[in-house]
Amino acid sequence: MVDLSVEICGIRFKNPIMTAAGPTVRDADSMLKAAEGGAGGLVAKTISVTPAQVPRPCIVKIKDSILNAELWSDLPTEQWLKVEYKKAKQAGVPLIASIGYKADEIRELAPKVAAAGVDALEVSTHYLGNDPTPVVEATKAAKETAAIPVFVKLSPNVPDISQFAKAAEKAGADGIVAINTLGPCLAIEIENAMPMLGSPHGYGWLSGQAIKPLAVRCVAEIARAVKIPVIGVGGITTGRDVIEFIMAGASAVQLCTAAIIRGHKIYGIIADEMVKFMKAKGYNTIDEMKGLALRHLPEQPLRVTPKPVEVIASKCTACGLCERHCPYNAIRVIGRVAKVDATRCYECGLCVSVCPTRAIRY
Repeated sequence: MVDLSVEICGIRFKNPIMTAAGPTVRDADSMLKAAEGGAGGLVAKTISVTPAQVPRPCIVKIKDSILNAELWSDLPTEQWLKVEYKKAKQAGVPLIASIGYKADEIRELAPKVAAAGVDALEVSTHYLGNDPTPVVEATKAAKETAAIPVFVKLSPNVPDISQFAKAAEKAGADGIVAINTLGPCLAIEIENAMPMLGSPHGYGWLSGQAIKPLAVRCVAEIARAVKIPVIGVGGITTGRDVIEFIMAGASAVQLCTAAIIRGHKIYGIIADEMVKFMKAKGYNTIDEMKGLALRHLPEQPLRVTPKPVEVIASKCTACGLCERHCPYNAIRVIGRVAKVDATRCYECGLCVSVCPTRAIRY
């Protein structure tokens, strides 16, 4: 029987799919909906010492991704402490409070938020440049003032994210959350030549499917660099995405953009997809999959000479996607099955990735 439950720093989650700090967890009511939709844990929207003044418009959809100019919560801190956290705890799943951003702000907030009854803190240090010092100072500020687990959320906008993760671990972090949104980015509405966001310069921060490969790489690097748990964030829309993060070394995941686009039921849908995959592959627990891919990430290429891919005729539906995508004109659908020209095949792998029935293999 498949068991999706995970335990991180003594906190038990019914499944590894959490919310991520953002508009879908803007208050207790929205968090209760996420839990109703199947989220295994709740991460509340980030708060700071003063409410945010959020520019409008602040969110725009770009294909399957989101560009946002949102900031931290615009609700008063006291409202979170006295109302929102307490009400969100009624969901019956672990609640993590996100706080930011500078060490002095975190030092002020951490003990108050911990006293409000949350299960853990997520420290958001935002966009850091090349210096891990703010991460170290923020982590120490939280650990020195709150007696609950502290997870440190890292931005991908750093030269070596594993070094930042190690600095946070050394400073006492109980876990790493990776990654935050990517940017700044810019989107223009060409009908009126105006930026699509109302922020300074029209700049925003990218989330969603576009950043998933970057997020998976960051998780893998961090998992190989630290001994504390890693929570993966960025572009998750399916159960397969979650499993990809877990195989890259994540203990759990968070998502926001998919919930914006598809609604609060997405958490349960993804959990069901995970169960189906695990049953089909013979996995019973999350731990059985955790980090499996890390052993297959060599520093050097496995080989540099090509060999033609193989088509499994019984699985081929003659859809033609492989032929349409192949940049080397090495594969064609003849009759009702794809055929590979061994003299042309570069073994680039594109056909393997686009085949909907997995009829092509290396």
